[in-house]
Amino acid sequence: MSEMKIVNATGLACPHPVVLAKEAIEKNEKVKVIVDNETALENVTRMGTKMGCDVSKEARAGGVFEITLTRKPGATMPDVPVSCVASSPSAGPFVVVCSEDKMGRGNDELGAVLIRAFLHTLAEQAEKPDVMIFYNTGVKLTVQGAETLDDLKTLAAAGVEILVCGTCLNYFEVKDKLGVGVVSNMYDIVETLSRAGRLLSP
Repeated sequence: MSEMKIVNATGLACPHPVVLAKEAIEKNEKVKVIVDNETALENVTRMGTKMGCDVSKEARAGGVFEITLTRKPGATMPDVPVSCVASSPSAGPFVVVCSEDKMGRGNDELGAVLIRAFLHTLAEQAEKPDVMIFYNTGVKLTVQGAETLDDLKTLAAAGVEILVCGTCLNYFEVKDKLGVGVVSNMYDIVETLSRAGRLLSP
């Protein structure tokens, strides 16, 4: 087995620890990343998970953390965009919440057109959200056959985490038709909303 690559990212501000870790794991089977803040710990861990690595982390004295990334045998390294999300509430993730399958109040047909346009525009803009949450009738935007599915898949491929309310999918009897994202629960939804730095609900 090849020798472990050590990346000392202490004292570095985001996104440098993530960039160094990503470059190292693309060239080595096993990498240990040393960081000295929880933001870097969270972001390097997320990057490793998205790249399909086995991830383990250990706290050391003096506020230092060691994150070990191990490439799985035969795994290819997907091109994961570098994401830097601060852990403090004031600078938390950018979260978009879709609680309906339309946008705005009034004419439902117009609302359906608007939500499609909103998601398409969101998928094309440079700055994308970190997380999108779908609940109530909003879950219908994520199922197979939905006109919004392609744009949501584009967002997911760009690294956007898509959480879809499992209770809502069951209520509308469409859980087996989920086309994008992961089935989530109220605990994850509340936790995500509570640490959001920016919250947008179309």
